[in-house]
Amino acid sequence: MKYLVILTFVASLVIMPGCTKDFRETNTNRNNPTSVTPDLLLSGIIKSTLDQQVSEAWGIGNIVAQYHAKIQFVNEDRYGWNEQNGIWNNVYGNYRNLQNIFTQVGTNTSSPYYGVALILKSWMFSLATDAYGDVPYSEAGKAKSDGLYQPKYDKQEDIYTGILADLKKANEVLATANGPFSGDLIFGGGASSLIKWRRLANSLRLRYLLRLSKQKSVTTEMQAILSDPTNNPIFTGNSDNAELRYLSAAPNQWPLYGSRVGSFDEFRVSKTLTDRLSTLNDPRVRVFGRPTQASVAAGSPVILGIPNGLSDVAALAYNGGVQGVSRVGYTFACLVCNDAGQTPPVADAPRAILMNYAELQFILAEARQKGIITTGDATTYYNNGIIANFAYWQSVVPAAYNINVAIPTGYLTQPAVQLIGTNSEILQKIALQKWIALYFNGLEAWFDWKRTGLPEIIPGPANLNSNKVPVRYIYPLTEQALNGANRTAAVQRQGADDLNTRSWIFK
Repeated sequence: MKYLVILTFVASLVIMPGCTKDFRETNTNRNNPTSVTPDLLLSGIIKSTLDQQVSEAWGIGNIVAQYHAKIQFVNEDRYGWNEQNGIWNNVYGNYRNLQNIFTQVGTNTSSPYYGVALILKSWMFSLATDAYGDVPYSEAGKAKSDGLYQPKYDKQEDIYTGILADLKKANEVLATANGPFSGDLIFGGGASSLIKWRRLANSLRLRYLLRLSKQKSVTTEMQAILSDPTNNPIFTGNSDNAELRYLSAAPNQWPLYGSRVGSFDEFRVSKTLTDRLSTLNDPRVRVFGRPTQASVAAGSPVILGIPNGLSDVAALAYNGGVQGVSRVGYTFACLVCNDAGQTPPVADAPRAILMNYAELQFILAEARQKGIITTGDATTYYNNGIIANFAYWQSVVPAAYNINVAIPTGYLTQPAVQLIGTNSEILQKIALQKWIALYFNGLEAWFDWKRTGLPEIIPGPANLNSNKVPVRYIYPLTEQALNGANRTAAVQRQGADDLNTRSWIFK
């Protein structure tokens, strides 16, 4: 018996350490990590935000800017907007992951992830404030760190101050950043990508400074960027375009491929788009739309859009029915609903655009024409923007579609395009070409129209908003319950929480 007790005691000494180790291993869920490395966080943020950019363009941006119109379930086209929470949920959801990057980087501002995270933060909050106005900013994302579960809504002016400061800082810290950098789905990562991120930071600064110019002088800031290209590099060509190139296979395909087939057919080309581009003899219309099925059957293919803002009945009956209205271009078509006899869709053709070189050139053209900057020539910037956008679509549209997108001879010198006329006429021409270049770029064309009123947007005959084009999204209804006091303070400061209250920067 004594022998058995001693043996049991010795065995327990041998087993106990093993039990402790097994206990830790058993209680560690390797499929539920407690931390994620910055590269994985970065790729997730980029993919999610740019997927939302595509969805926002498809559902609202292309409609309100009148690139597209609807033939069925037409409430978006009639401005019967309820809450639109996609941007709100995406920005604040992804900001938590950006906060995790900042936490992991800590005080190491020389890490490439620090500067790139500042750029993404700035872009994301620009989307939120340009869509809604005053939004949580300075206290956002501090629930876990500071116990702030009901963040205040910052004034749009203060948000823009923060955005521009962060972009400036991002450019500066990335100039000397070092260390590993991956997870970059936009520019490919590595040391060579950092100059492109700096160009994006400064190009975005110019975008937001011009947007701010309606409220305050931005001459000093814009001119400082352009006068020092070594320290403030900007986009130099289409190779600098900030965009996400999708793959041909799921789950990294263009996000709209997950939509039902019927959803694609509800969206058609707008008559505003086809009329404007046809007037200019602009072949880009063949990128944005397809010949109507009726015209193809008749042997004389033609691209014809439908007016925006028709009622359901009128939209379905327009031009003899749906076969008399052009579908959205082949590059953006669903994978299983191409027209009969056409080349099968190329699945990796569509892209998600954050900002492109053509937009930057039109920003500079407008700023130069208005005397905000003294560098360069408005006509040169303007022509560069047009040429760049034609070249961009030539590179994007698959050769298999056999669509000629080359800029026609004499395009730049025709009276409707050439940058001549009164100051008002010149600004209208710049705005029109910029509008074309902003196609399928989230809500950017709408944001720019809210600033300039150009090119003109005329509400459709069956609109539900008293013949007014909406100028903002309403706040998510959940905010009334979850952050009611701060939302109420923002509404009292900004104005009624409806579609027609202009936020500060667009007044």
